[in-house]
Amino acid sequence: MNKMLKEIYLLPNLISLFRLLLFIPFIFLFQLMKVDDHYRYYILVLILIAFISDLLDGYIARKTNQISELGKIIDPLADKVLIALIVFNLFVMDMIPSFFFLIIILRDIFIFLGGLYIKRKIGKVLPSNLLGKATVFSIGIFIIISLLRLNQLSAIYQGVMTISITLCFASIIGYSLRAKEILNWKKNETIS
Repeated sequence: MNKMLKEIYLLPNLISLFRLLLFIPFIFLFQLMKVDDHYRYYILVLILIAFISDLLDGYIARKTNQISELGKIIDPLADKVLIALIVFNLFVMDMIPSFFFLIIILRDIFIFLGGLYIKRKIGKVLPSNLLGKATVFSIGIFIIISLLRLNQLSAIYQGVMTISITLCFASIIGYSLRAKEILNWKKNETIS
């Protein structure tokens, strides 16, 4: 635990923490958007800031060899908190379909609980992989086109939503297979 407290001061972790704290202005802006629709443009700018910070923390962590256990927790946690907050507000404002909202939330709950289970079993956090990052990216694109109020019957809207949903299920399967493989490896390691 003491090691994790020291890891908070690593630059990539500070950037991830900053992204996590963006939930505060997001809440504020969504409340304002209910009164004045033009605030959705400020939300789009905040999404861009969150996206850039997500790219930046990973890049800096790899370049400076500051990949940490805390970073493996804060980085995806920030993504999950912001995505959950945004899709919840879009759902409440009737800007996304309810089934899409449920898929996103249930996926994040499943992966979060699975991550806790793996951490307890092997003592390490599974880092995000390319499939997980692609899923979050596709959800982000869908959020943006929803905020831009693209026609829900358009091919772009339907296509991006279908890709996001497909990637959600693929990422759950991929995460489950990866977790099973690691648990089997750990089990075989202790038997040897």
